[in-house]
Amino acid sequence: MVPANSNVIVRCSTPTREVNFRDIKFALKGGGNVVKSSPSSDSPGGLVEFHLSGVKNSDAGEYTCEYYRKGSPTIRSPPSDVLLLLVTGNLPKPSLHAHQRGEVTAGENVILQCQQPSPVIKSYTFALLKEGTSTPIKVQSAVGTETDFSLPSVTGSDAGDYSCVYYQPRAPFWASEPSDQLTISVTDSPGATSTDYTTGNLIRLCLSAMIMVLMVAFLLEACWSQKWSPCGSSSEDPIIVEELKQVPQLPGETMGA
Repeated sequence: MVPANSNVIVRCSTPTREVNFRDIKFALKGGGNVVKSSPSSDSPGGLVEFHLSGVKNSDAGEYTCEYYRKGSPTIRSPPSDVLLLLVTGNLPKPSLHAHQRGEVTAGENVILQCQQPSPVIKSYTFALLKEGTSTPIKVQSAVGTETDFSLPSVTGSDAGDYSCVYYQPRAPFWASEPSDQLTISVTDSPGATSTDYTTGNLIRLCLSAMIMVLMVAFLLEACWSQKWSPCGSSSEDPIIVEELKQVPQLPGETMGA
């Protein structure tokens, strides 16, 4: 979806199993045009770019590409999936409004309403656009002269500038000018921040406990691996020896060392 007088690049490629790239040619069909081309020497194998300069309203439409190899007979591929190219500016621009005003909190559901400038008889399709995104992020049919686009459980990545258009999905593929942009700002929810802090504290406590257990294990291993240690006793208990010395000796007996 591009404004009039834009330069558009359409890329067409073969399946990965195709290997003899130099023997094939490509054909792009759409907008009343048939453009033929061959892969250039510096392009990746099986890939070609079609440059459409200064597109006009008559260039809008459904495009497909195919590749073929000349021979006897000529081998031609099936057409690719359809790529719809729309040129905006044929119809008056719609308006875009948010049910919520100002900043929204992460996790909320945001509703953006796109409305045509006046009632019309023809059936149009609406598309929601986002600045920096080449294709519409949502496409849906109208309910009367308006439609609601839902952005569920928004996150920081949903912040940005939005606009909408309405268009004819069939020939002559007229499309409106984009609406004025609507900026959506997303702030972090306090609950999420508190949860992050709690989770971090729990992780730190678990790590501390693991370190303490390892230290105790190392100390016990050191005690058992030595005959004498500050936390252990010798193989001969001094208290027992002292008690033996105090036992009365019978005549002729001597205390062994």
